[in-house]
Formats: sequence, structure tokens, C-alpha cells
Amino acid sequence: MSEGAEDQLMRALHDEHAAALWSFALQLTGGDRARAEDVTQETLLRAWRHPGVLDQSARSARSWLFTVARRIVIDGWRSAAARAEITTDAPPEQAVPDDTERAVQGWLVADALSELSERHREVVVLCYFQGLSVAEAAARLGIAEGTVKSRTHYALRALRLALEEKGVTR
Repeated sequence: MSEGAEDQLMRALHDEHAAALWSFALQLTGGDRARAEDVTQETLLRAWRHPGVLDQSARSARSWLFTVARRIVIDGWRSAAARAEITTDAPPEQAVPDDTERAVQGWLVADALSELSERHREVVVLCYFQGLSVAEAAARLGIAEGTVKSRTHYALRALRLALEEKGVTR
């Protein structure tokens, strides 16, 4: 195509279709004027590369231009989605801690506690889970404080052993 013919083609495209194409592109882009200009320019560039478009009726050529513009906008949306460009007024939700591991550990400790003798289990429960002091645990159980201390010592050793048998390590 000669340089003069290219100029004629661009003038014809511009004169007949540019205003309608611009309005259509503005609608497609939700009123984003800069994006509409880019879509219009890219559409007219593609029409210039395919001069046979203007050999069709004016209605058919405009239909081709609108289809190309719509595809350009859709391609832009798809590529934005592929890049995971998400715009929002609110920040994303914070990650919620997963308490599954803690629950499993609780079950393992409860199971290991059930393997202790009743005397050992009660001092561990009173001193470690209920937070009583040695004196308070001794008073509640009606035994000497030294007995609470020795039972606690042996109970913790037995508990550690039971947990190691279940695969729990420090």
C-alpha cells in the first residue's frame, strides 16, 4: 500500500468511525478515558494493518472495529486477572492461626495423663493445670507438702516417658 493510500485509509477510519469507537471504548472501560484512548488507538492500528476492513460496508467495518475493541478490553482484563491485580478498599483478611496442632497435643497429653496412677495424675492436674501451689495442693489432698513434691517429680518423669512412647518430643 502506498503512503498516500495509508493516509487516506487512516483519514477514512478516523472520519467515519473514530468518534463512535471512542464512545464504545469509553463504555467498555467503565469511563476510564486513558484506557479508552489506548483501546481506540490499538483498534485503529489493527484496522490500518488490515486495510480490507474498509472495503466492506460502513456498517460491517464498524462492527469489525467494535469487535476488535471489545476483544482488546477483554484481553486486558484477562491479563490483569492472570497477574492477580486485585483492587479493594479494604485490606485482605488476616490469617487465622490454626489450632489443630495444639488440639492434637492436648489429646496426646490427656491420653498420657490417663496412663499415670491416680495419685500421680491428681498432683499434676492440681499443680500444673489448675495452677495450685504445693501447699495448696497438699491442703486439698490432705497430704504433706513433701509428698506432693515427690509425687510431682515422679509423675512428670512418667508423663515424659508416656509422651515419648507416643512420639512426642521436646
